[in-house]
Formats: sequence, C-alpha cells, structure tokens
Amino acid sequence: MIPRDPAELVGLARVGSRTALARLLTYVESGGSAQLATAALAYAAPAPYVVGLTGPPGAGKSTLTDQLITTALKRGSFDGTADFDEVGVLCVDPSSPFTGGAILGDRIRMQDHATNDHVFIRSMATRGHLGGLSLAVPDAVRVFGAANFRLVMVETVGVGQMEVEIASAADTTIVVTNPGWGDAMQANKAGLLEVADIFVINKADRAGVRETRRDLEQMLDLGGAKEWRPTILETVATSDTGTEALWDAIGDHRRFVSGARLEEHRRRRMRAELDKVIAAMVRARIGELAHGESYEEQVSALLAGSTDPYRAAQALLDDQ
Repeated sequence: MIPRDPAELVGLARVGSRTALARLLTYVESGGSAQLATAALAYAAPAPYVVGLTGPPGAGKSTLTDQLITTALKRGSFDGTADFDEVGVLCVDPSSPFTGGAILGDRIRMQDHATNDHVFIRSMATRGHLGGLSLAVPDAVRVFGAANFRLVMVETVGVGQMEVEIASAADTTIVVTNPGWGDAMQANKAGLLEVADIFVINKADRAGVRETRRDLEQMLDLGGAKEWRPTILETVATSDTGTEALWDAIGDHRRFVSGARLEEHRRRRMRAELDKVIAAMVRARIGELAHGESYEEQVSALLAGSTDPYRAAQALLDDQ
C-alpha cells in the first residue's frame, strides 16, 4: 500500500516508484499542509534542468515536445554538460473555471511515451488554491528533482500572462510559432521577447516561413543587443524534421548559462518564486481581514463618511 507521508513518498520516488511521484505531484497541486510538507522536502534536493515550451494554441507544441523527448533520451546529455536517463514532463492545460478539470490533450499526443519507464508525463491545471499554477508548477519541478530527474520539460498552452510567467521560470525557454503567426508588435506585446531563448517556427513545410523569420529577426533587432540572441529554428514536428538541431540549440544555451550565469538565473527565479509566495500569503491574509465585525464597522464608517479607505485599512491592520 502506498504511504501518504511525504517523506516516505520522496524516498520511494527516488528509487523509481511512479505511484509515489504521482501522489507527491497531487500534493503540490492540491495545496494545504501536504503541499507545504512536500515543498520542504523537494526544495532540499538539487533542481533539475528545466526546458520550457510555450506558444499559441495549435502551434504543435505537444508534437514537438514528443519528438524532443525521443531526442533527449537518445542523446542522454547536453553534450556532456548534464547527463540524464529520465525525462519529466509537465503539461500545463487550460482548465475549467467551474470544475478545475483539465483537457489533458497533451497526453493523447504523447502516446509514444505514455508507457515508457524513462518518461513521466503529468498534466496540471489550476485548482484555485493558494497561488494556483504559478506556485504549483515550480513546486512540481522540484518534486521531479527530489525523485532524481535531471531534466524536466514544461509545456504551456497559449501566450497569456500566466503562460509567459511559467515559461520564464525555465532555464531554457522555447517559443513555438507557425508561419504567418502574426505581426511583430503582437508578439512583442505578448512578452515573448523577454522570455524566449529559442524561437521555433514549427510546421515549416507551410507557406510564410520566410516572412515569419523576418518578423522575428526584426523583433530581436528592435530589442537591442543582449548577451544571448535567441536562435531561430525551423521544424516540422510531425515528421521529426529539425528536432536534432533544436536539441543542439538547447545544448548551446545550456552551455551559455552554465556556471555563474546559471546560478544568477536561478537566483532571479528564486526571487520571483519567493515574491509569488509572499504575495499569495498576503492575499490570503487580506481575505481573512476582509471579514468579521471589525471589517463591517469600517465599511459602515466609510458609508457614513467618518473615515476613508486608507484610515480604515490601517485600523484593520493595527487590530491584528
């Protein structure tokens, strides 16, 4: 029988128990005391290298991720800079605002690896708990690290603020586009320039590749000179065309950010994650303050014109 204690589950996950790993990931998704206990154990373990993939719906991210998993297992390292024999995959799905249920379509498109003992694929969707996906995904990545996974791929759906936020938490971020994807200004507004380390024009067997590459190059030129200029690659994921070159590009970026750069990059990520946790706890605290007799007294005082929102808020904080 599988235990429920996070410490026991971590021990089992480290020796290959996929059931234990699945339960730990459920804990970080569900929130509560189990999430806190799991996070305490997970963050004590070395972090895996994280490759994030994002882009608009229909760009072919899941098929590309599927091919990338095959290449990763075949190559087994980033040219000797990070050896691994397992790949963890987190698919961040759109979820219902009513049920919290995820579409889970990514697993359907990754059937080649669904029964592979060296691959663990998990679909995640926000459940409305403290911090939501913005906290659950980094926690889940660290759970993989605690289970001795050295490589994790995170695939997000869409290019909204949440998706960009999650993708930017990766060590190497891949933005997947299609020919005729849209004008440069829209891409810039989506925040992709800030998070992309590699651009992939997938479905490159279609018309419009040259124009899309031109738009991306112009975007990068307008962004100014940086230490790392994102690589632009062309792939056809359905025929596994360009995947090897993409893997090589990931390796190039991995070597670029190695050492002090990687440490500083992860320090920035830790700051961002800590800020999110603080913000989530503050929001929860606000929820606690915004109820009860004292709160209603301040609302009444506001209605009567005997106070203002700033004095009312300060009074509620002073009562704590």
